[in-house]
Amino acid sequence: MSQLLRARRILTEQGWLDDHQLRIESGAVAAIEPIPAGVTTRDAELLCPAYIDTHVHGGAGVDVMDDAPDVLDTLAMHKACEGVGAFLPTTVTAPLESIHATLMRIARRTQSGGPGAQILGSYLEGPYFTPQNKGAHPPELFRELDIAELDRLVDVSQGTLRVVALAPEKPGALQAIHHLKQRGIRVMLGHSAATYRQTLAAFDAGADGLVHCYNGMTGLHHREPGMVGAGLTDKRAWLELIADGHHVHPGAMRLCCCAQDRVVLITDAMQAAGMPDGRYTLCGEEVTMHHGVVKTASGGLAGSTLSLDAAVRNMVEYAGVTPEDAIHMASLHPARLLGIDGQLGSIAPGKRANIISLDGGLHLQQIWIQGLALPL
Repeated sequence: MSQLLRARRILTEQGWLDDHQLRIESGAVAAIEPIPAGVTTRDAELLCPAYIDTHVHGGAGVDVMDDAPDVLDTLAMHKACEGVGAFLPTTVTAPLESIHATLMRIARRTQSGGPGAQILGSYLEGPYFTPQNKGAHPPELFRELDIAELDRLVDVSQGTLRVVALAPEKPGALQAIHHLKQRGIRVMLGHSAATYRQTLAAFDAGADGLVHCYNGMTGLHHREPGMVGAGLTDKRAWLELIADGHHVHPGAMRLCCCAQDRVVLITDAMQAAGMPDGRYTLCGEEVTMHHGVVKTASGGLAGSTLSLDAAVRNMVEYAGVTPEDAIHMASLHPARLLGIDGQLGSIAPGKRANIISLDGGLHLQQIWIQGLALPL
C-alpha cells in the first residue's frame, strides 16, 4: 500500500525541507519529494522522526517488572501517545529470578510485536551497582559481576538484551564491559561512585556512555571531574539526560549541551507517568508522587513522570537548543547509540516509516508506526 504525507516542513538529518511530501510504501519511506505546484493541502505542520525512548521503567499505572497480562501492551500504547515509536523496557534491581522472568516477557513481546510503540529489546539497569549513589535501587540486592551470570541473562533474553548498566569501579567491571561488547550489547555507566580515571578506563574498555547523566554518579568538581566530567569531555560517551527540570537543573542541562551531538533524551519514567498524584511502587518500595515528582520515603527522587515529547520541548525552552537539535536528541541520537540508525531515528528513503506530526509548539498531533496511523 502506498500513501502520501504532505507537510509544511519535514525534518531530515540534514535539516528542514519546506513543502515536501513523504511517499510511504510497505511501512517504509520510499521517497521524499517536493509537493507539486498547485497542491495547497497539507497533512501536517511538521513531520519528524518518531522518538525512541531507550530507558523507561513504566507508565500508565504499569511497571515493566509486573508479572501481569498486557503490561507491555499498555506501556507501548502509552509511549506512542507521547510520540515514541520504539522503546526499551527497562528493569530495576530485583532478585535474579525476577529479572530473568522480566527479560523473558520482554523477549516474547519483542518477537511477537503488538499494539503501540515497537519494543526493541530490553535494558538491564541493576543489579551491578555500588551503594554510594544507589538512587531508588535496593543495595541489599546488588550483585558482583560474573561473566557466566551475564551470559545467562543474555541467553534468557533470547538475544534481545540491548543495554546493560553497571558501576565501573566494581571488581571485574572492565572484563565484563569487554565481554558484553563482544556480544553486541551496549554498556552504560551509572549508580556509581567511580572517579574520573575509573570512568575513562571503562570507556577505554568499550563502555558507551552514562546512565541519566548527573543522577546517580560522582558529580563535576574542578579538582576531580568525576563521572560527569568524564562523560562531558570524552567524545566516545553518549549522555542520557532526564530533561524534566527536577532531575537536572536547567543550567546543568545547558552545560550538557557542550556535548550536544552525544545527548540522548530519556524519560526514566516509572509507573506513575501519566497518572494522578498518589502512592506508587518502584523497586518493590512505596514511593509518592506530588505535583508530578516522585520521591522515596527518605526524600530521594524515584524515577520520573516525564514524557519524551515534553523532554524535547524542555530542551528548547530550558537549554536553548533548536527544535531540530532537540528532536534529534530523542530520535537520531538514541538510534545511533543502539546501532539501529540504518533503520530508525530519521526520515530517509529505506528507513521504517516511524513518523510523528507536530504543531509549531512541538506538541504531538499524530503518530505513524511503520506507516500506520495510531489513534491518540
